[in-house]
Amino acid sequence: MQWSLATQKRIIAVTGHYGSGKTEFAVSLALWEAGQAERRFARLAVIDLDIANPYFRSRERRGLLEEAGVAVYGGAYREEITAELPALGANAKAPLEDAGCFAIVDLGGNGEGAKVIHQFHSYFEGDQHEVYCVVNANRPDTATVEGALEHIYSIQAATGLRVTGIINNCHLLRETTAQTVLKGHALCEKVQARLQLPIVCDCYPAPLVQARELQGIANPFPLGMYMRETWLDK
Repeated sequence: MQWSLATQKRIIAVTGHYGSGKTEFAVSLALWEAGQAERRFARLAVIDLDIANPYFRSRERRGLLEEAGVAVYGGAYREEITAELPALGANAKAPLEDAGCFAIVDLGGNGEGAKVIHQFHSYFEGDQHEVYCVVNANRPDTATVEGALEHIYSIQAATGLRVTGIINNCHLLRETTAQTVLKGHALCEKVQARLQLPIVCDCYPAPLVQARELQGIANPFPLGMYMRETWLDK
């Protein structure tokens, strides 16, 4: 089953609670887009605006992304340093201003962390963007419909942006199975019914789960496992 990105919008902002896997999705989406034979936009970029979180940042995979043809923007420092200051680079707005660039924005993991988007608000006033919220049914704060809704509402209140789609990324790291993904889909269907928003995709870790195992899932997305070093699972 071949996954497809339904939207034609140029800018996709990805948010989600800490541990939801939002950065894994952002990096996987960028690499998926880079691998397409026919691309809608000449250039690709990831903008890492999750400057407050010291762990699992998309700019940590700068080498992998740039090798695939994806430009990386965000932190003021090109190379990571031990005590990195939470500062944005001066060129972080460049992909948003480039009409020929498909830009994936990795936002902070909660309402407070996502507030940095305010300085980019002018780029989200038209109709060329989506805001996707990644929901992980195995995280305590988003394990219930009410918890997931509360998180989405807090993101919207903090950023002034409206979430336009839900991404199911229910996982148990390397213990993830097809049943894990289906569990998350069931929760996202309930959230979808409350918010009248589409489920953009159901993520599954491609090294661990086969798409054919996900019966009843219309748009499964093959997620990479780029952000978690194997030693963390030992």
